[in-house]
Amino acid sequence: MNLSSQKCVPCEVGGEPMKAEEIELYTKDVPTWKISSDQKSISKKFTFRDFKEALAFVNKVGAVAEEQGHHPDITFTYGEATIVFTTHALKGLSPNDFIMAAKVDKIV
Repeated sequence: MNLSSQKCVPCEVGGEPMKAEEIELYTKDVPTWKISSDQKSISKKFTFRDFKEALAFVNKVGAVAEEQGHHPDITFTYGEATIVFTTHALKGLSPNDFIMAAKVDKIV
């Protein structure tokens, strides 16, 4: 699918989140990301040598998120950053979450 080259599109509140079959298909393009047990989010933990590298990574993720208009939940500490995507408007996953996951993978 080459998700990293795709653009996120706005989602409408009340729209339908992805179904299990769609999630399975999209997961093939971002196999190192973890789908939550309720299939409402996708996440990945990244490790770095130190705080400075983790912060630089988080800032790059933030810049891509702003550009795409699709923002993750980010937790970061010394040498680690966890990125979680979900589509709040849909209360579940959308293709945007997988597009962003692929874009984040390109940052590392």
